[in-house]
Amino acid sequence: MGGVTSLNDLPLRDNLRGLTPYGAPQLHVPVALNVNENTHGIPEDVAVDIAAALAAAIRGINRYPDREFTELREAMARYLGHGLTRQNIWAANGSNEVLQQVLQAFGGPGRTLLGFAPTYSMYPLLASGTGTRWIAGDRDADFELTPRRAVEWVNRVNPDLVFLCSPNNPTGTPLSLDVIAAVYDACDGIVVVDEAYAEFAPVGTASALTLLPGRERLLVSRTMSKAFAFAGARVGYLAADPAVTDALRLVRLPYHLSALTQAAAVAAFAHTPEMLRMVDDIRGQRDRLVTELRRLGYQPLRSGSNFVLFGGVSDPRGTFEALLAEGILVRDVGIPGHLRVTAGTERETTVFLDALEALGHA
Repeated sequence: MGGVTSLNDLPLRDNLRGLTPYGAPQLHVPVALNVNENTHGIPEDVAVDIAAALAAAIRGINRYPDREFTELREAMARYLGHGLTRQNIWAANGSNEVLQQVLQAFGGPGRTLLGFAPTYSMYPLLASGTGTRWIAGDRDADFELTPRRAVEWVNRVNPDLVFLCSPNNPTGTPLSLDVIAAVYDACDGIVVVDEAYAEFAPVGTASALTLLPGRERLLVSRTMSKAFAFAGARVGYLAADPAVTDALRLVRLPYHLSALTQAAAVAAFAHTPEMLRMVDDIRGQRDRLVTELRRLGYQPLRSGSNFVLFGGVSDPRGTFEALLAEGILVRDVGIPGHLRVTAGTERETTVFLDALEALGHA
């Protein structure tokens, strides 16, 4: 074979030309705090039970898995509560695939997706992949979002879909239920609230799940990647009106969740209290990051997630490289003067803060 020398030599769709594949650097370093993983390993007894569930699933691996992943949807509904049943639940390989299926069903050519930048960088890529037009609205001061600003954009754009990240990635900023309700009332399209980091919000914070009754166009997306320390298993899910899950069946690939994925996730949900025990510790380290970064002269933003975006970085690329030289990987998300750091274990947080303090603040 010969002749093809680059991506753009291929007969790509026009809207994919010039794009680069998504992904943070996958560098192997002692302290990786760049992709908002839960840096705590899962407890040993939970790992043993999951391994046993996988071993049992292997014995039937010659057959296709349950296409409706019934047992897993029941486990997810029990976990979420709020009167939800399996009819309200959908799942896929990570919340990215869930969102992709939402766009396949409700987006596409001639349709528009509204988000509020800076936000999760996969949203425009998922839009592009499904031929959906992406429009980035702006935010208020400190990357917050008020009902007034959100509704102004909805009225201006008249979108077919709105994605609201709560709390927002990469800024960590919380989103009030008032904003979600106002956006829903202002448009007649699909409103998705991406609650990938919901478990890290302050205790007592109400979820968008409380808004679902009577709002058949509202979808609330979750993931097992963060709070459940399950990023490698790729399990995302959403709660919505049963009609929405029917719509997603129109576009899903057959048997899209493997028997192994289903078995592992069901076993993990059976250990929910143990799996979530580390969340309190991560919240504590996040709050410690906010306090210490402020002490060091930076401007950390309000965070309801397992990471902190902090401003006042005079040379983000230089600081990133200097930390990397010390074996610490953070994330330059492209916001001028800012870097983002995941709240890791107490030891990882200490290593990061000590290294940052040693660099000195310009």
